[in-house]
Amino acid sequence: MNDLTYKSLQKPSFLEIEPDRDGQRIDNFLVSQLKGVPKSHIYRILRKGEVRVNKGRVKADYRLKAGDLIRLPPIRLSEKEATTPGAKLIELIDKHIIYEDKKLLVINKPSGVAVHGGSGVSFGVIEAIRALRPDSPYFELVHRLDRETSGCLIIAKKRSALRQLHELFRTDQMQKQYIALVKGPWKDGKRKVDLPLRKNVLRSGERMVEVLNDGKEAISYFELIERYKTASLMRVTLKTGRTHQIRVHAAHIGHPVAGDPKYGDSTFNQSMRALGLNRLFLHAAYIGFCLPDGEEISVSAPLSDELQQVLHKLH
Repeated sequence: MNDLTYKSLQKPSFLEIEPDRDGQRIDNFLVSQLKGVPKSHIYRILRKGEVRVNKGRVKADYRLKAGDLIRLPPIRLSEKEATTPGAKLIELIDKHIIYEDKKLLVINKPSGVAVHGGSGVSFGVIEAIRALRPDSPYFELVHRLDRETSGCLIIAKKRSALRQLHELFRTDQMQKQYIALVKGPWKDGKRKVDLPLRKNVLRSGERMVEVLNDGKEAISYFELIERYKTASLMRVTLKTGRTHQIRVHAAHIGHPVAGDPKYGDSTFNQSMRALGLNRLFLHAAYIGFCLPDGEEISVSAPLSDELQQVLHKLH
């Protein structure tokens, strides 16, 4: 199955799903196939029913089956819709690749960069990787990081690797450790925070997460690395991976993460800005796992110079 570019889609096109794509979401499939087409445009043609599977309409979360026949409409982009990430983003992501083998690669994702386009952002890490390696047949995000969170982000280079890694995440076989600077001196030892979380959407459209009894299970382990006068540097190990989990758990126990505009403390954030912190101090520092063939992989991502400087000033 050859990848398509939007220029080639001046008339309806048909694609038959091969066995190695069985089970993949159609939105992710189209993103990988329609090189140069913004993700927002792909979701638009799905939403309008212009993409058909076996002559029927499907939603973005439809999972493909081997032998499915997909009809793609002519793709027409407005002049305002850019088709590829800028050179600066591509170069930035290239510099932040910290591990790579035949199955996957790991990015030390910079803060402020989205993992994918959408929600007001044209391009993210995955679009930059595909633009960086246009001849590579397959790149897919294995998991997500908040836009303002930095650190280890895994990208699969094969469909088989994506399935294996998803299974490791699903069965809690991924070791994930974060570094967070939080408000106030930490007085406990290692602390388990077991509080269920539920996503809510406000009238403004902003996504918020709350601790609620009918939410999904969420477990975080907080452990002190270093205590300062007004803040503490923590290692946070995740048992689950819910949206905004560390940020909400930290705020709920009275130690919000530094630089968090959504769940944080504005006065504390202001004092941290005076020390040069202009971002969320949350970093995915380590990820480790064992693949089914027995290969063990562990990757550590160093803190950025900006975060290191903040810690130096706290001393």
